[in-house]
Parts: sequence; C-alpha cells; structure tokens
Amino acid sequence: MSNRFERKDNQMPQIPDRVYRLISILIFVSIAVLFFFAVDATGKNSISKQQESLENALSRDIVQCYAIEGRYPPNLEYLEDHYGLTYDKTTFYVDYMPIASNLYPDVTVILIRNN
Repeated sequence: MSNRFERKDNQMPQIPDRVYRLISILIFVSIAVLFFFAVDATGKNSISKQQESLENALSRDIVQCYAIEGRYPPNLEYLEDHYGLTYDKTTFYVDYMPIASNLYPDVTVILIRNN
C-alpha cells in the first residue's frame, strides 16, 4: 500500500538556487523600500509637529508679553531677547506684523524647506 502524499517517483520538486536568490533579493528590496517610506513619513510628521509647536510657543509668548507688560511685542526679536523664543530659522520663516500695541499681531509661520 502506498502513501498518498508520496510521489510515485520518490522525488520532491526541486527549485533552482537562482529562484531562491531572486526571491531573497526581491524580499530585501521590498523591505528596504518600505523602510524608506516609513522614515520619510516620520520626517514629514516631525516637521509638522515642529511647526505646530512653534506656533503654540509664539502665541504663548505674545500673550505672556501682553499680560506682563500691557502691550504686545513690537517685533519678533523682542520675543527672542526677552521671552526666550528660539526656532530653526533655516526651516521656518516667521512673518510677524504688529498692528498696534493693544491689538494682537498677525503672525504666520511658513515652512521654508522640507527636510
């Protein structure tokens, strides 16, 4: 009586080494591409988080200046000198337009370059 899982000629099908190498290379390349896209997405997310954090810091410092001094800061350098505002000037441009000493200034944070 013969086993139904045995081949009649007692040989398993042979896959050439070249096919194994090709499959290995394809798997490696696909993992490398997925890793690249994951790192790229993480970097973009990090930049948007930095921009959001800068906007929050600007808002907080502007309001703090008004609460302490009774007027809004006259320029961005004033916030940097007196309230410790720091940011990456090569990545972000801050457009600070004071309206009046008793009106909230127009502040826009612009991304200069995407890393």
